[in-house]
Amino acid sequence: MKRAVFPGTFDPITLGHVDIIERALPLFDELIIAIGVNAAKKTMFSLEERIHFIETAFKGKSNIRVESYSGLTAKFCISENAQFIVRGLRNATDLNYEQPIAQTNFQMEKVESIFLVCSPEVSNISSTIVRDIMRNDGDYSRLVPSTVNK
Repeated sequence: MKRAVFPGTFDPITLGHVDIIERALPLFDELIIAIGVNAAKKTMFSLEERIHFIETAFKGKSNIRVESYSGLTAKFCISENAQFIVRGLRNATDLNYEQPIAQTNFQMEKVESIFLVCSPEVSNISSTIVRDIMRNDGDYSRLVPSTVNK
């Protein structure tokens, strides 16, 4: 079974994440959307809310599982018997950030990273931008799945 992990904070999940998830699904038997929990990171949405947003957005997709984890992503992959990590790239800056992490994950645990370039229509979207719009009472509805509510 080809199993992949798509890790992130998903605070909140955006249409950019959805784009990568939908394009990754045909490549794997199962995709684990893995919400990383970092006690030092202050999130806008609780872990339970983020899980709900994602599970509701992908309701009926039997090859998607949502889990939370803490610690190293590569170790989480090993514990879940996942051979791949999926990462979305919006631009060259993302690649420069992700490349050494991918190389280290492979060196440590032999977990391969698969990079998918996001679709142009969602390349401007980030959770950081969405949170800023939400905090300032802007219209974020075209940036997130309809399951996300403030």
